[in-house]
Amino acid sequence: MHGASSTTTLITGPELLVMNVDSKSAHIILASASPRRRELLQQIGINAIVQAVDIDETKKPDESVNQYVERLALEKAQCGFDTISNDDSLPVLGSDTIVEIGGEVLGKPENRQHAKEMLLQLSAQQHEVHTSVAIVTREKHVIATSSSHVQFKKLEMSEIENYLATGEADDKAGAYAIQGVAAQFVKNINGSFSGVMGLPLYETVELLKQCGVTPLGIENKPDELSATPSAIKQ
Repeated sequence: MHGASSTTTLITGPELLVMNVDSKSAHIILASASPRRRELLQQIGINAIVQAVDIDETKKPDESVNQYVERLALEKAQCGFDTISNDDSLPVLGSDTIVEIGGEVLGKPENRQHAKEMLLQLSAQQHEVHTSVAIVTREKHVIATSSSHVQFKKLEMSEIENYLATGEADDKAGAYAIQGVAAQFVKNINGSFSGVMGLPLYETVELLKQCGVTPLGIENKPDELSATPSAIKQ
């Protein structure tokens, strides 16, 4: 089994439009309605104003999986920064998670039958889960990607049917939630559990520190993840 990987890119850009924010206790704005991401941020002591954004999530021709997931995360963060009231100039965080198996991207299922097909595809196989995190501020854009390998056990049809009946698979990439009932399907994970959930906390903390936000008030210097990022100027 291949090990997990993590990449980060720093993009500096021009000052962007900033508008109003009502909460004075927030550290960041989360451009996502995902309760899992909100809970993971709370786990590390980050208060977030939650605001979903709407972007076109269609994969572009010849776009690699990593390019795809990173673009979606950055577009969500950028859309949030441009449209959400933000008079306090809070950093805006966007994230996206993609399940990949054999080079095929498994998004959210269209219906229960589609979810069943996905789970049959994952049964007794190893797949990859890629989650990108992007943060946009007035001064910079930063982005990191966590990739993990997940091995499923062989799923019986009755297990799939019972799982689908819970409704947990309906809005999940790859048709499962590792933090829920589907945890029993996972034989092995090599990588970031929080990344498979939808927000890799290690990468997220390193990016937050680059943007002046210190989870739990711990004043740490960014380690090698953020020490040598590649820079792309706009």
